[in-house]
Amino acid sequence: MRIIVFADTHGSTRAVREVFKRNEDASVFIFLGDGENDLSRMRKAYPEKTILSVAGNCDYSSQSPEAAVYTAEDTKIFFTHGHNWGVKYSVDRLFYKAKEIDASIALFAHTHKRFYEYSDDVHILNPGSAAFPRDGKPPCFAFIDITPKGIMCAHADL
Repeated sequence: MRIIVFADTHGSTRAVREVFKRNEDASVFIFLGDGENDLSRMRKAYPEKTILSVAGNCDYSSQSPEAAVYTAEDTKIFFTHGHNWGVKYSVDRLFYKAKEIDASIALFAHTHKRFYEYSDDVHILNPGSAAFPRDGKPPCFAFIDITPKGIMCAHADL
């Protein structure tokens, strides 16, 4: 199963469309906030897709939760935007939350910087920004492949 993870589009409808266009074979998309209005168009264009989201610090008046859990093929995924988790300084709180709830994957955004770490059976992933990266790299998204042989996480340039 392939899951597409992206975030921080901040009004770039083009970036959101490109993520979906390049990943039409994926059935699950997880948006980690800051550009939630862009996502409503994709929900209409791709009604057959599972599109999950959490609110970012710039998603004013959002009805989405601050954090959520999704289970895909017996793999528990914890996801949040990250602004309330101190992610600009450390991913420790996310790691311990994942361990507490027995999640194999913890997803966050907010920094606009790609990040991946695997520690003590937990994959911690930030997809970077699909529109406005702050790490000197191109805009990007991430994907998670969940297979019988394990979990693989990677970034892809847009």
